[in-house]
Amino acid sequence: MALTVSSDLSVSVSTDQNVNKLTDKQELLRKSIQKGEPKSIGISQVVLGFLIISYSVPLLSANLTEVVMFGVPWWSGVSFVIAGAVALVMEKHNSISSVFTCMAVTLLAAVISVIAVIFYIVDIMKHPQTICKINSGHTCDFEYYSTRLSVDMKSILLSLSMVQTAISSAFAFVLYKEKQNFNNYQFVN
Repeated sequence: MALTVSSDLSVSVSTDQNVNKLTDKQELLRKSIQKGEPKSIGISQVVLGFLIISYSVPLLSANLTEVVMFGVPWWSGVSFVIAGAVALVMEKHNSISSVFTCMAVTLLAAVISVIAVIFYIVDIMKHPQTICKINSGHTCDFEYYSTRLSVDMKSILLSLSMVQTAISSAFAFVLYKEKQNFNNYQFVN
């Protein structure tokens, strides 16, 4: 705000150019967050979470391994759904605290997806697919089909978790950059 006093002692108040520029910059940052990135990434995280949960159901009929006993697909899928839901909420309610919350939850989902990837890799290596032993009906035995289903489903879950790791990491980085830019201008009203 700038004050000017004329020779007849009248006072006029005008806005400062710097404050206008900073306010414009703050508004541009808000618009950049609301552009649609949180919505599209949030939707993809929710869909990936539900895919992981639904693709893990056939594992219940296969041999029980550590992945199933620890519930890796379920807690990793739920964490992705929560991260996506927070991103969708952030798109509607834009503030520095919502950006920080979304960044923290997305980063947590990335860490959980890395842990899930490690679980899947170790489990696939520890419980490989067995060799087909042909029985009297000229088909493979039950153990072959059970381990094949288990390895195939874990491979799909592994690839989905790797995609989630990439999405969550990239989105957390974008949110971190937006938060840093937003922090520079948050005190300007």
